[in-house]
Amino acid sequence: MQVILLVLFALGWAFTVSLLMEQLARPLQTLANVVASLREDDYSFRARGARRNDVIGDLALEINALASMLQAQRAGALEAMALVERVMDTMQSPVLAFDPEGRLKLLNVAAERAFSLETNKALGHTAQKLKLAYLLDASNDDVLSLGAEQQQLTRWIVKRANFRLRGVPHTLFVLADVGTALREEERVAWRRLIRVLGHEINNSLAPIKSIASSLRTRLHAAPQTEERDDFERGLEVVENRAESLNRFLQAYRQLMGLPAPRFAKVDMASLIDRVAQLEVRLMVQVIPGDPVEVMLDPDQIEQALINLVRNAAEAALSPDAMNEDAPRVEMSWQHTGNEICISIFDNGPGLTNSGNLFVPFYTTKPSGTGIGLVLAQQIAEAHNGVVELRNRMDGVNGCEALLRIPFQAN
Repeated sequence: MQVILLVLFALGWAFTVSLLMEQLARPLQTLANVVASLREDDYSFRARGARRNDVIGDLALEINALASMLQAQRAGALEAMALVERVMDTMQSPVLAFDPEGRLKLLNVAAERAFSLETNKALGHTAQKLKLAYLLDASNDDVLSLGAEQQQLTRWIVKRANFRLRGVPHTLFVLADVGTALREEERVAWRRLIRVLGHEINNSLAPIKSIASSLRTRLHAAPQTEERDDFERGLEVVENRAESLNRFLQAYRQLMGLPAPRFAKVDMASLIDRVAQLEVRLMVQVIPGDPVEVMLDPDQIEQALINLVRNAAEAALSPDAMNEDAPRVEMSWQHTGNEICISIFDNGPGLTNSGNLFVPFYTTKPSGTGIGLVLAQQIAEAHNGVVELRNRMDGVNGCEALLRIPFQAN
C-alpha cells in the first residue's frame, strides 16, 4: 500500500513539475521567437504576458519596448533613406559612391546623364569597366572637364568624402558644375564691355550716318560725273554700314537685357507645333512625344526653339550638306521623369568648328549676328536647363540640338 502511495505521489509530482515547466517554457519560447524576429528585421511580433512584478512579465515588457524602439528606428531610417534618394534624384549635381574594390554602389539621375549610365546596368560594376577610373584618382577640389565630344566642355569641381555602409568604408563623390558660374561671369564681362562699347559707338555712329546722308543729299545738286557717282556710292556704303552696326549693337543690348522668366503651364505639343509652323523655308517634321504640360516661360522657350530650328534649317539647306536626301529638319520631345528634352535634328553638314558656338559675337554666317545660340543658352539656363549641340550619332550626317529643362508640373 505504501508503494502504491509513493508511486502515485511520484506521478503527481512529475505531472506538477511538467506543468510548471510548460508554464515556464512557453513564455520563454515566445520570447525567443520575438527575439528571432527582431534579428530578422521583423518588428511586427510582440510577447504576451507583459506585466510588472513578474520576472517573465518584466522580460516580456523590455523585449516589447526594444521591438518598438527598433521598429521606430527602422521607420526613421527608411524615411531618411527615402528623403536622401528624393534629394539625390532632384539634385542637378552628379553623385556617385564606390566601395573599397572600386565598384559603383550609388548614383543619381544627374550622374546617369553626365556619364551616360543606366542605374540597373551600372551598379556593381568597377570604375574601370565603366570608364570612371579617372574619377577615383581625382583629389578633393580637382576640376574635371567632361563632354569633349560636344560643342563645349562641362567643367566639374570634385568633392569627395568617406563614409561607412554596413561597416564597410565607401567613397562618395559629388560633382559641382562650375561651368554655369563661369558662363555667368563671362556674361557679366560681356555686358560691361557692350555697355562701354555701345556708348562710344553710338556717339560715333549717329554723326557718321547723319553726315553721310547730308553729303549724299548735297551731291544730288552737283553735275553728273563719274567722280560724283563714286562719291555717292561710297557715302551710301558708309551710311548702310553705320545702320548695320547700330542694329548689331541693339541686338546685343537686347541679348544682355533678357528678363526673368514668367512661368505658366504650357502644353508641350502645342508649343512644338507653333515653332515648327514658323519655319517657312522647309517643312519641319514633328515627331509626337508623350502628352505633357510643363511650367515654363512660353515666349522665351519659343524664341529659343525658333533660333535652334532656324539654325537647323539653314544647315539642312546649306550647299555644304553632303546628304543625297532632301533637306530635312525634325523636332521631337521626351519626358524623362525629372526633365523635358526637346530634340531638333537636321541633315546638314554637321559641326566642324564647335569651340566657339556659344561665344557672343561669333558667327559663320555672312549676315549672322552671333546671338541666336547664345540667347537660346541664356533662356535655357534661366530655366535651370541647358542647350547642347552635337553631331548626330545615328549614322546620318547632320547635327542634333538638345534643349533640356527641368520638369515642373505646377
